Amino acid sequence: MRETLVLNASFEPLSTVTSRRAVVLVLQDKAVVEQAHPRLRVRAAEVELPLPRVIRLSRYVRVPFRRRAPWSRRGVLIRDRHRCAYCGGRATTVDHVVPRAHGGGDTWLNTVASCAEDNHRKADRTPEQAGMRLLNAPFEPTPADALLLALGPAGREELPEWLAPSTPRAA
Repeated sequence: MRETLVLNASFEPLSTVTSRRAVVLVLQDKAVVEQAHPRLRVRAAEVELPLPRVIRLSRYVRVPFRRRAPWSRRGVLIRDRHRCAYCGGRATTVDHVVPRAHGGGDTWLNTVASCAEDNHRKADRTPEQAGMRLLNAPFEPTPADALLLALGPAGREELPEWLAPSTPRAA
């Protein structure tokens, strides 16, 4: 199912919803379409509209300030674009830079996406101890960046430049 980015009335990213939910919000006049898929349309008996990619709420919604994006394995894989931090191949697991057995925790700055082979090769050691080098330094995305990264690479390419998330930094 396609994801649609929801912006507050002030153009701040709030969340992602399914395309179906986005269409409902637009039809109820609770949101307007800011950007649509170029060739996809939603048709009903008396209605036809472009499939929303980005919608903006008609009324401002006050959201409690969230300073940090919540950490998750899925979030780390998305942040690192499913690329192994050691070899650049397809990542399927999350590796702790400082292993949990050595006091490392589940944090944005201590976890990277990794392929199973490199994760196994590094084992219960730091990258220096294993003789491995990180291609990209782990970073903590802002809550807004985490939402935009969740749209996936195809979704990010279609977004306006002013909504582009920050990119990973080289190690």
